[in-house]
Amino acid sequence: MPNTTSPECLFCRIIAGELPTTFVYQDSRLVVFDDINPQAPTHVLIVPRQHIATLNDLRKDDDGLVGEMTRRAAMIARDRGISSAGYRTVFNCNQGAGQTVFHIHLHLLGGRSLTWPPG
Repeated sequence: MPNTTSPECLFCRIIAGELPTTFVYQDSRLVVFDDINPQAPTHVLIVPRQHIATLNDLRKDDDGLVGEMTRRAAMIARDRGISSAGYRTVFNCNQGAGQTVFHIHLHLLGGRSLTWPPG
């Protein structure tokens, strides 16, 4: 069984209430909060409560969790009125792809035109 938290992980500390944040959404498996360095008018992070460092560490048992993360992103996009215009979801995996917190999280960005390819 994988570790459910990591004491040195920023997101685990946020989830534990050790660092202040306002949750956009939370349930028994996920928390959602605004990115502290937003790249779009809507930029939230969908984060599992379970500590999983990178996408490379996902197990078959985590398939449902990743599906929940994606579904929650779509629900938030709808609730924020950006689903029709369009939005982007992004997982970064490891430093070379821009992952800076090693606890998987899904970025939801929208509310402005997003170019392709991303930087």
